[in-house]
Amino acid sequence: MSTVTGTLIAIPTADGTADAYLAHPGDGHAHPGVLLYQDAFGVRPHLTAKADRLAAAGYTVLVPNVYYRSGRAPVVELPEFIDMRARPDILEKVVPLMTALTPAHTERDAGAYLAWFAQSPLVTDGPVGITGYCMGARLALYTAGTHPDRVAAAAGFHGGDLANEAPDSPHLLAARITAELYFAHADEDDSMPEEQILRLERALSDAGVKHRCEVYEGAHHGYTQSDTAAYDPAAAERHWTELLALFARTL
Repeated sequence: MSTVTGTLIAIPTADGTADAYLAHPGDGHAHPGVLLYQDAFGVRPHLTAKADRLAAAGYTVLVPNVYYRSGRAPVVELPEFIDMRARPDILEKVVPLMTALTPAHTERDAGAYLAWFAQSPLVTDGPVGITGYCMGARLALYTAGTHPDRVAAAAGFHGGDLANEAPDSPHLLAARITAELYFAHADEDDSMPEEQILRLERALSDAGVKHRCEVYEGAHHGYTQSDTAAYDPAAAERHWTELLALFARTL
């Protein structure tokens, strides 16, 4: 694979302009599009490195700042290494941003991101893939359910609250999903308890969605994030194996 090119771009949305990081192979050819949804901490070097790795595997990868309504990334100032036990104040800053991002916002924004893929000469024709981390797993599930004609595959890693009892829980969109899904839950994750894991699995199975859900034993919420205290190298590499296999099958 040729050298990866990474740039900052602006994407017009119904509510303003979303800043985003774009990574793509520097070979001058179009490649399948992948939408990479951030975790709660936002777009930062760790996530752009993820995008670069995906681009090196042959994809055009878009990492939008989903908090753009509150400012350009980084919206919250972060330490180089994130340890929530040492810096609980970080959570106090990001929770309002997460709460403000409603399902309606997510649907509208996803439409803008997918429209950008459809118009870009760097992206091949056809549906795209999605990968999401922590809160990004919720965004991936919402996007697969609200834009089924544009999403061929979606994966979520250490996602939280994917199948809660609220009327807008993302698992309730299962009947609309046509993509192949993969979810890898963290074994040590209070945000995705066993009852929600089972509820998600049941919803996807009942809807006939092609999917696989796994629990990574011993892994904590955030296990793929190398700039956090939750990082688990073995679980992170397993995530790469599964993610690249999913995209190889579907894109």
